Amino acid sequence: MYEDIELWYPYYRLKEEGADVKLIGPGSEEKVDYKGKNGYPATSDTNAKNVKAEQIDAIIVPGGFAPDFLRRYDDIINLVKNAYKNNKLIAAICHGPSVLVSADILKGKKVTSFMAIKQDVINAGATYVDEEVVRDGTIITSRKPADLPAFCKKIIEALK
Repeated sequence: MYEDIELWYPYYRLKEEGADVKLIGPGSEEKVDYKGKNGYPATSDTNAKNVKAEQIDAIIVPGGFAPDFLRRYDDIINLVKNAYKNNKLIAAICHGPSVLVSADILKGKKVTSFMAIKQDVINAGATYVDEEVVRDGTIITSRKPADLPAFCKKIIEALK
């Protein structure tokens, strides 16, 4: 139940830039089919248990209902925490920052998100701002699908 455009727009934009993009699922199986909110399918390349923070440059968490499910998996939360500890880029859009809340990495950070989780990010110790894209150190956040151009531009700038 990911927000289709929030997964596929960054996926293809980063591929255009030459990135090796992988879809990482939360469960124990590697190749799992997931449906977006609009029914568009995505198949995971692997799962979070098989990925080490040292192997990646960035994590991008799409919005939709997916973050509420992702945050329930210790392997996802541990991967995000370890990536943060290893100074890897962590980007989240819309409801995606709820995964960062569960990973306990927002304290003292300036972030944005979909307004429905504004209080969650504040309660996690972040300073909430209503801007299309916010970068604070290795964390990049955006609010909604309309912010995707700025969101992807900021991610690409950070990875270069």
